[in-house]
Amino acid sequence: MDMTPSSTFRVAACDLNGQMRGKRVPASHIDKLSTGLLRMPLSIMNADIFGADIENSPLVFESGDADGMLLPADRGPVPMPWLEKPTPLVQMVMHRDDGTPFEGDPRHALAMVLDRYAARGWTVMAATELEFTLVDDSGETLAPAKDPATGRTLDAAQILSVDQIDRFDAFFDDVYSGAAAMDIPARATTSESGLGQFEITLTHQDAMRAADDAWLFKTLIRCTARSHGMAATFMAKPFLQDAGNGLHVHFSVLDKDGKNVFDNGGPEGTDTLLSAIAGCLEALVPSTLVFAPHAGSYDRLVRGAHAPTATSWAYENRTSAIRVPGGAHTARRIEHRVAGGDTNPYLMFAVIFGAAMVGIEDGLTPPPPISGNAYAQDLPELLKDWHAATGRFATDPLLPRILPAELIRNMVLTKEQELGALAAIPKEDHWKIYLETV
Repeated sequence: MDMTPSSTFRVAACDLNGQMRGKRVPASHIDKLSTGLLRMPLSIMNADIFGADIENSPLVFESGDADGMLLPADRGPVPMPWLEKPTPLVQMVMHRDDGTPFEGDPRHALAMVLDRYAARGWTVMAATELEFTLVDDSGETLAPAKDPATGRTLDAAQILSVDQIDRFDAFFDDVYSGAAAMDIPARATTSESGLGQFEITLTHQDAMRAADDAWLFKTLIRCTARSHGMAATFMAKPFLQDAGNGLHVHFSVLDKDGKNVFDNGGPEGTDTLLSAIAGCLEALVPSTLVFAPHAGSYDRLVRGAHAPTATSWAYENRTSAIRVPGGAHTARRIEHRVAGGDTNPYLMFAVIFGAAMVGIEDGLTPPPPISGNAYAQDLPELLKDWHAATGRFATDPLLPRILPAELIRNMVLTKEQELGALAAIPKEDHWKIYLETV
């Protein structure tokens, strides 16, 4: 790597699809970011998956495609280890000209939800499990990655195989060193049940920081894979006959004294835990579009294929959508297992934590926890269709209690445009669009 410092740096905000939207800026500007010097159209925050404006967006055709101000998030600069020269990246969030948060920015949506916890003196703590698949995209058909030791295409899944991880040792070494440089707390790596599929967990920490880390980590994984002659994808279902990629979140809530409000000293948890679970269950179907935001997302939601398909909860049961893991009672928490790897971490966190808060505010009670295999039971199903999920997201009365109306509108307009555009592209070519954009 060329160790000469770069004469520029990058600024980027997260759009509704989780993509980085920003600019390359001279290094001399890095101390001026808080002045509102950098501006971008508000409409760029809900560009479609192709990077195009939304044709009927009020942001474009009613407000004249006005600019907003990019202001730095509270993280500070992080290195981009995948570039040849040491170059910082500064995460930004979008504001209107009067300094108020732009409610179409997904990071602001999460901040608004977390503020509701803070008003009670509570802090949400979260950890993520990110699944991704290493692939070979050099041909017209997507293929599993080649084994670095043999040069042959992977032909068998190796669940929890240490040997499979070690065969990609150089790649994982660079991932971990890159994560350390970016101050992302990467923990355990496991080989999963798909061809070339792996999972990396990130440490339990403040929820906003956990969302930032998940967003940045996805870029680190994709760019590091490219430097090793392959691609990494978070597509929900890279191969139809194989396991899909999920993005699970574990979360607990601490009060002002640092006590876990879900912990009652036993395995069952508090009434607050149960109300949070009930809220999450209420929001599962209305929020399907967040958990499955793309055309291929729904290929993952298949019974018995390692992805929850029904609105259920249980203690220590991985077939359920909402799981309460075992272990020490002081770490009592909720694991939300529905979202695909192609979700936007900020939107996912916002709807999950927002739904949990609605359950707590309303004192909801969940149905009894299931036992046994959720796939074999007659339970209410998640939506299985992108069009239906978009329609439900647009009209369900629960979502305005969680997300800003402007964000809901923009998300629906974005997905409606993508629905039309993707319908004109053969399904077998969709991977070329989604491979590294989600």
